[in-house]
Amino acid sequence: MEELNDSKKFSAPPSLLGRGGRVVGLPFQFIYAIYAMILFVIILFLVTPFVIIASLFGKIKGGNAVMKIAHGWADVWLFLIGIYHKRIVEQEMREHQPYIFVSNHNSYMDIPQMLKAIRRPLRILGKAEMGKAPVFGIIYNAAVVPVLRGSAEARAKSVMTLKSVLNKEISIYIAPEGTFNMTDKPLIDFYDGAFRLAIETQTPIKPMLFLDGVARMHWQSIFLLSPGKLRTVYLEEISPAGYTSNNVEQLKQKVYDLMEQKLVEYKASWLSTMPPSPKGV
Repeated sequence: MEELNDSKKFSAPPSLLGRGGRVVGLPFQFIYAIYAMILFVIILFLVTPFVIIASLFGKIKGGNAVMKIAHGWADVWLFLIGIYHKRIVEQEMREHQPYIFVSNHNSYMDIPQMLKAIRRPLRILGKAEMGKAPVFGIIYNAAVVPVLRGSAEARAKSVMTLKSVLNKEISIYIAPEGTFNMTDKPLIDFYDGAFRLAIETQTPIKPMLFLDGVARMHWQSIFLLSPGKLRTVYLEEISPAGYTSNNVEQLKQKVYDLMEQKLVEYKASWLSTMPPSPKGV
């Protein structure tokens, strides 16, 4: 990951810039963000009892039910704050085919966008530390396969859980960058995990692009939340057939190159220099 220079100036999202690049509309921006966060908390408390009940039905049935509740949460919250989801499909998903979904990651808006984008049985690979958050942690722990990066034993256990999930036709979502991309580049370096898992389980990778997360909620602050569109591009699936544990780097690079190329083509919101976008955007 590229180190950020402390002296680097913050660049406000285009939705906040007026003539001459001055920030405008900040009072409205602040009120809107407060409204959105209050709704977030209210809906969170409303769905938590249902999540607790659903989780009593076990890791598979209960986990699937929790994900459906999370889908409903995302639908309601995004609708009430004026954010809509737009699908751009380069290749449709196959029915009953579990995937390892991967996407770029540079905004807290990526989570509700992912819930809008993937409407099938799913588990998320996430940081174990997030499960300690009050109330939210209940939902998080029910829908996520947690991983502790500092523990080899915990990572091995997470991999075993992921393999078991894939065998039951439940897909996995992993953000291979591992943390926010806080640069003006399309992507930062990928970790190996998603691609090693794909090879070991012979599960196809389905890359997705989240084009507008930074425009809707810049990583700099939750108070830079703004209404508008969230575009998800569904790229062609990439098969791990023919790859071995010695070829993880090659598979990773193939996915990285495709996603990088398409983020530029589709004019992802945080890129400074962008050629014309493909048709249909």
